[in-house]
Amino acid sequence: MKTHTIPGLFILFISILCLSSCSSHKLPTLKSDDVILAFGDSLTAGVGVQKSESYPTVLAQLTGLQVINAGVTGETTTEGLKRLPELLNKYKPGLVILLEGGNDVLQKVPESQIKANLAKMIQSIQNSGSAVLLVGAPEKKLFGNSLELYAELANEFNIPIEEDIVANLMKRLSMKSDYVHFNQQGYQAMAEAIYKQLISSGAIN
Repeated sequence: MKTHTIPGLFILFISILCLSSCSSHKLPTLKSDDVILAFGDSLTAGVGVQKSESYPTVLAQLTGLQVINAGVTGETTTEGLKRLPELLNKYKPGLVILLEGGNDVLQKVPESQIKANLAKMIQSIQNSGSAVLLVGAPEKKLFGNSLELYAELANEFNIPIEEDIVANLMKRLSMKSDYVHFNQQGYQAMAEAIYKQLISSGAIN
């Protein structure tokens, strides 16, 4: 009797796909009146474009939800850690999108300190009753990927992560307005990547 086998590469692809989906962390589904707090530095603020072209504004259009742009240019994780509690109390968000650490990298802050500060932020967000989506910041080198500490934090706190978009956009001059900031196309791509992550994690139906 003749048997048919699936090519090895196809089996490998299915295995990787399954591993990825099985290891992804989930978020509670956001309600129509939930607020999303986009917390971060200049990449959240939207330096390089009009406010209407920043990623939080585009994300609000994609989700149909209120997205608060809480980006502060030049902010480090130490500064963000101090600023965060007041915003959590003010907006009581259903979800916080956390993108911090890029300025720490530029200022050569030890990775252990960056990770510790981000961990405290995540704990603060979760203790407030909000969910967290973590966004990775890249290494300080040409064509660098996101620092490994972001994936480590995502696993430690059981939260989803958009690990690649910022690092990938940093490598594409056509998506940038200067050395470290994006143009309209770049922020659009950033918002779309985060939107897809919200869908895959279950936050958006």
